[in-house]
Amino acid sequence: MSLGQKSQPGKPEEDLQAQGEAPGLVDVQVPTAEEQEATSSSSTLITGTLEEVPAAELPSPPEIPQGASSSLIVTDTPLGSQSSEDSSTNEVEGPSTSPDPAPMESLLWEALDEKVDELVGFLLCKYQIKEPVTKAEMLESVIKNYSNYFPMIFSKASEYMQVVFGIEVKEVDPAGHIYFLVTCLGLSYDGLLGDDQSTPKTGLLITVLGMIVVKGICVPEEAIWEGLSEMGLYVGMERSIYGELRKLLTQDWVQEKYLDYRQVPGSDPARYEFLWGPRALAETSYVKVLEHVARVGARVPIPYPSQPN
Repeated sequence: MSLGQKSQPGKPEEDLQAQGEAPGLVDVQVPTAEEQEATSSSSTLITGTLEEVPAAELPSPPEIPQGASSSLIVTDTPLGSQSSEDSSTNEVEGPSTSPDPAPMESLLWEALDEKVDELVGFLLCKYQIKEPVTKAEMLESVIKNYSNYFPMIFSKASEYMQVVFGIEVKEVDPAGHIYFLVTCLGLSYDGLLGDDQSTPKTGLLITVLGMIVVKGICVPEEAIWEGLSEMGLYVGMERSIYGELRKLLTQDWVQEKYLDYRQVPGSDPARYEFLWGPRALAETSYVKVLEHVARVGARVPIPYPSQPN
């Protein structure tokens, strides 16, 4: 039975029989004219028919145990009031006063989500300064009182680093729980070479390389913009963690030789398409990228952040 619901058990048969013998309880019957005249001045319960009593004032009929009399019983206690016996029974059998666990569970999940965000920020800082990270550091600096949930927090933060930023949290010393942070697929690019030193862009680069492979090696630019928009990334959007998308794909990654951006031969008006650049072909392969995309796609979708932290 859920919290807030009150049990209304039927009274045993002997209680109902006792009530039938108690003073003030009468069976509802059709009275004679003499009885109506004799009782009209003394009755304290009903001055008219039951239909004349407002519906809101009529209590729900009690459950009648099997075998008990089915005749309607009324008392001369005013409607809506309870006897002392009923009151004491309700006090004993009333709803539980224990707290509802749902809000507490919700608060716990919110706290764990915050810890995941904090750990992602901590790992990004470690990657930027090219330092390894240990489990002891993470527990002391981030996890703190939530050490029992470390495996879950660490797993979610590692997955976020891989999918969004293209950074793999790689364990290099199982005994000492020491981890290095490296770019996925062995790519030498992380996007931290320019003015923006806060957000690695390898994850987005791998995503675009995967789109090109899946869609047919030479892909119209409209297909790439549409695919990115489905991820919540739009050309011209303000405060993207990746900067301006059109410039990133058509200029920055072309200069880095990860992408080729060229006019479709014979197109008039001019249309453009994306291909893999020579650096992407040298550092990875179609098969490796497809395997990475398949692993990422098999997981629960992770929303790409639209603003820098």
